[in-house]
Amino acid sequence: MVFVTGGTGFLGSHLIYHLLSKGIKVRALKRKESTFDLFSRVIAFYQKDPNEYLHKIEWVDGNILDIYSLEEALNGITDIYHTAAVVSFQPGEVKKMMHTNVAGTANLVNASLGKNIGKFCYVSSIAAIGRADNRSVIDEVVVWKASKRNSSYAVSKYAAEREVWRGIGEGLQAVIVNPSIIIGPGETESGTGKMISTVLNGLRFYSSGVNGFVDVRDVVNVMAQLMENDISGERFIVSAENISYKEIFSQIAVALNRPVPRYKAYNWMGSLIWRSEYLKSQLTRSKPLITQETAQTATNIYRYSNDKIVNLLDYSFIPIRESLKNACEYYLKML
Repeated sequence: MVFVTGGTGFLGSHLIYHLLSKGIKVRALKRKESTFDLFSRVIAFYQKDPNEYLHKIEWVDGNILDIYSLEEALNGITDIYHTAAVVSFQPGEVKKMMHTNVAGTANLVNASLGKNIGKFCYVSSIAAIGRADNRSVIDEVVVWKASKRNSSYAVSKYAAEREVWRGIGEGLQAVIVNPSIIIGPGETESGTGKMISTVLNGLRFYSSGVNGFVDVRDVVNVMAQLMENDISGERFIVSAENISYKEIFSQIAVALNRPVPRYKAYNWMGSLIWRSEYLKSQLTRSKPLITQETAQTATNIYRYSNDKIVNLLDYSFIPIRESLKNACEYYLKML
């Protein structure tokens, strides 16, 4: 039996479906307050009756910050997929994010070492890979450097990776995957769903940035293949294509039969927007839609190499255009 953290989240839900479809028994960790709304939407993309799959999973209430609940949940487990994390670019959530992502991963690594787990797969992020110095493409050997260009989320994932590397040094068989921006069906208020809703509401401006993108089905497939492989003690960038944000939103607009964004958003415009969003959030006590970190990221150009994983697994990625088309069609179906 395998153990999955973050099973009610976006990536975790797609991963659980993939594992169940292969006949693998799954025990998944969830917080007591978590709902199965997102999980049900994801499973409904693949199957007509999500409840059928919901009951195939052994759900356990717990928290990666509670070492005692982890030790009990890992009884009888052979392999672990660690997808749980706080993803936020809100300044007020940095402390919580750092604690959950770093201490939670350390707890799971320690519990895994104590239970002699067969293999451990940690889902990190391309954000945790150092930004390239004097090179046009970022790969797995780029060294992390402290920089203002690194978001708080990136710092938390990098620190969490170090806990996994510590575990590897102490004998844990583990691999680390660094997905780029994950595209796929199921989300409504964040991620792909947020991008789709933004276009539906009439997006007119595009940013000048470039980033890596990957289909969620590719991420879970690569994770499963790495766990079946004897390889350990290595990290892998999981990214299909390097695409501009302009092209991403244009492809979404075409899939939705909406006008493509026509006007370039210059850096000074982004600065004004995140500052106005901050002031509005203070007045309304709500989360700003755009923060300083997200505004800066949208204008940066990052390109990532997937050569390592492609060569190891002889892997072919789903084209991002197809990923966006699938996600848009399902989003409209959900509406």
